[in-house]
Amino acid sequence: MKWSKWLENWDMTSLKVKAPFLEMDWNPQDVDKAAAWELYIELLTRITSQPLDDAHGNEKTALASVYSIFESTRDVMKNNGRHCVEFTKIAIIVLNQVVRPFTAKWHGLSLNGAFENPDQCKEFRSELVKLQSILKIYTKMLADMAGVEDLTELEDGNNE
Repeated sequence: MKWSKWLENWDMTSLKVKAPFLEMDWNPQDVDKAAAWELYIELLTRITSQPLDDAHGNEKTALASVYSIFESTRDVMKNNGRHCVEFTKIAIIVLNQVVRPFTAKWHGLSLNGAFENPDQCKEFRSELVKLQSILKIYTKMLADMAGVEDLTELEDGNNE
């Protein structure tokens, strides 16, 4: 399978990727699968894939959790070595094109007191929901790469 087809299967064709890369074979090795599993668990258990109830939670803490994905991803790449190429390719693209714009914007705003303003907190939460929808797809992609059952939709969010 080609990278272009794999991304298309996950409706992630909006990622900006150079054409030669898209025509390369997508063939994750065991080290890619191990790396994907490690990051899958990180994303599955963070605000990146879990709802932030309007009545609970803290925007600053949520932002810190999203930001921590950079360190987690770097650690996974370093710990799995230079041969986890397929994992690294998608991880870098998602960090730089999906996560970084969100964290860069909200880090700056938070330093200027954004989370003291209810309107900006509401805007943050709205943008977080949009980010989560993309990161949930990424989490599912990682489950696919790892060769494991996806548990992203395991829980019923309507338990009231």
